Amino acid sequence: MNTYFNLHLLKSRFGKILLALTICNSVAGEATAQSADTIVTGNPVIKDKYTADPAALVVGDSVYLYTGHDEPPAGKEGYVMHEWLCYSSADMRNREEHPVPLRVKDFAWAKGDAWASQVIARNGKYYWYVAAEHGTIHGKAIGIAVADKPTGPFKDARGSAIITNDMTTAATISWDDIDPSVIIDDDAQAYLFWGNTKCYYAKLKANMIELDGPINIIDLPSFTEAPWIHKRNGWYYLSYAYKFPEKIAYAISRSVTGPWQFKGILNEVAGNSNTNHQSIIDFKGQSYFIYHNGSIPTQGGSFRRSVCIDNLYYNNDGTIKRIIMTTEGVKANAKAKK
Repeated sequence: MNTYFNLHLLKSRFGKILLALTICNSVAGEATAQSADTIVTGNPVIKDKYTADPAALVVGDSVYLYTGHDEPPAGKEGYVMHEWLCYSSADMRNREEHPVPLRVKDFAWAKGDAWASQVIARNGKYYWYVAAEHGTIHGKAIGIAVADKPTGPFKDARGSAIITNDMTTAATISWDDIDPSVIIDDDAQAYLFWGNTKCYYAKLKANMIELDGPINIIDLPSFTEAPWIHKRNGWYYLSYAYKFPEKIAYAISRSVTGPWQFKGILNEVAGNSNTNHQSIIDFKGQSYFIYHNGSIPTQGGSFRRSVCIDNLYYNNDGTIKRIIMTTEGVKANAKAKK
């Protein structure tokens, strides 16, 4: 979410001048309201709300997109986020918005900041890992909500955070426990990845709400935040926000615990936004890169972000081609290279 909060605030005041040259996905015209089941043929894919930190989950013939919701009052600088949103699609072009499935206030231990999150399915349940500000332990924390359906309603699965700032001492900042990403490996072992300035991971118990071992650290070049872990054709991919303003870089490994081979930049600064946050999925024979920028022209920027989707392509050796950010969005018939 926010690497150096004060730096974000400082840079945002000059963002319209300094970052204008990097805008890759600006959308002409005013933001227009989207009704449920709306065809969206360009980026950003959600135009009636400011959305950020996308995480996608494939369930059968549908993709569920979970996002944060930027809500700062007009003229205010800084993150104001109280809830997470949910959308679904059967073709990545038609999209339905669902009732708000989860809010910060649903966690009794949390006091604010609905930061980045991810939902994963296991044994007929849906587990939503979220980052929020802890109410009694200084700093950010990671909580877990659970539901019987991907659209919720979700409720706190533990009654407490699974990760708090006093559990991670490798970083001196209070916001290093953010941006959770979860994978269930082929042997059914689940892993939780997260972090800011330090990339952490730990095993999860089969119940998905308890740690099953120590917290480990991965050494990645210029790691900032936003780890996303996925597996494809025998390779594990760990993508993450790189430097600041943030690009996305990635590393690959034959094991979920490494060692990791750094493979370079996936995409550049995502236009008019200091932060960058991604998810990567395969769906119906195509691969997708889902991210945010600040391209809604009314007030878009680092604190009023917008989710975008573009096609992603793999090389024959398993590496990923650089992402081409577009205003047109996903191609209806584009096929990901195997």
